Amino acid sequence: MNDDNIGISRRQTLLGLGAVGVASAGAGFGTTAYFSDEEAFEDNTLTAGELDLFVHVDYSEDQGSYNQYAIDTVLNGNTVGEDTEGDPLKIEVDDVKPGDSGEGVLCFSIVDNPAYMWMCGQLTENSQNGTTEPEAAALNDMYGEIPEAGQLAEAMQVTLRYCTEEDDELIEGDLIAEGSLADVMAALDNGVPLDGSGDGAAGIDRDPFDGVESSEEHDETCVCLSWEIPTNVGNEIQTDSVTFDVSFYAEQARHNDGTMNPCITSREVEGFGKLDYDDADVLWISKARNGGSNTFELLVGDDNANSDTADYDFGGSSFDGDLTVAYDADAGEATLELANGSTGDVSYAVSDAAGDVVSIVARGDDASHLASVSNVRVNGSAPTGPDAVEADGAEINSLLVEDVDASVDWELTADVTLEGLDDDPAASDENPAVYVEVLDA
Repeated sequence: MNDDNIGISRRQTLLGLGAVGVASAGAGFGTTAYFSDEEAFEDNTLTAGELDLFVHVDYSEDQGSYNQYAIDTVLNGNTVGEDTEGDPLKIEVDDVKPGDSGEGVLCFSIVDNPAYMWMCGQLTENSQNGTTEPEAAALNDMYGEIPEAGQLAEAMQVTLRYCTEEDDELIEGDLIAEGSLADVMAALDNGVPLDGSGDGAAGIDRDPFDGVESSEEHDETCVCLSWEIPTNVGNEIQTDSVTFDVSFYAEQARHNDGTMNPCITSREVEGFGKLDYDDADVLWISKARNGGSNTFELLVGDDNANSDTADYDFGGSSFDGDLTVAYDADAGEATLELANGSTGDVSYAVSDAAGDVVSIVARGDDASHLASVSNVRVNGSAPTGPDAVEADGAEINSLLVEDVDASVDWELTADVTLEGLDDDPAASDENPAVYVEVLDA
């Protein structure tokens, strides 16, 4: 793709895999998949040039004597092949059963410039007899008893790893993620930075993928996605259906550091972020607010009444420090930390963490107040969009970090400045303050 403007072009490749359940004595169900490539974002970094992402797809399935499906092609834009107009690639497989498996090898041609790459994923449907989990919950509220939502996402086992091709032989590399389909999609939901050297532990500080001269050649580091239905899976998955998407993003490495995460987005709004949605539930909250007498009140919990609190001492009428809000999925525990040389923290076992938006609220209520939150990072990376929010004076403003999976391990960090703090032991003003709220929107 050519871009004559000053700017950088990013390309997105989207892989979707869906399953349409069918009833059968052998616990059979069907899967459907499609691959596509589409332009995603424009960045304002001052860079002239071009960047184009092609994906080489080598995909096959083993269903014994019933069917063995294979495809080998290149994707560009939303189409198969080199042309930018045409039909998307669609893979359909019927009657998948326990013991079946499949593997896709995805290799990347990034023309012309080296690029940092991200991989994102999302489980979009997990249903039984066509009943999705939200529909199941609604029916349960109405009637009290309904069939369970699908179990296929938990039964289907997936391995995602780096791989290379040498002399027509596939060499497995470091692991990226593994577990059930639900587990792997949860790991990808908040974005995984891919390392051009195939180092599974590289994280944000990673190597870019090399640029190539044409789509006919590709980087030696590829990604392999394999799946199987274990033979010990029984009739519980009959009629189940599951759908997920996987996306690859490439961002030119020159003049960029690869830390901006295209898998999560952000935007700033006036007022409390939860009010920007028609119907948003606040699942849990954390607050660092003026406590009077040179202290902050730190609070985290389901709500103000169901929470733990702690005091954090500071001095003077202003504060500059670090804010950390984290969720530990194994423990089901949320933690808030505030630090400026010393650290204060508070934790609470929250009841429900399955949110999709993190709202960062900066709040003041008179002209002397300043609540500023900057350099917001989720798991070390910046969201696509603003990474700061401020309330100067009697304001309430929010930064909404969207497209997140708040039910898995995550950590939000930010720099915080608060001015106009009370040092009167009798003070009751809770402002200025910073809130971090997890929403189901």
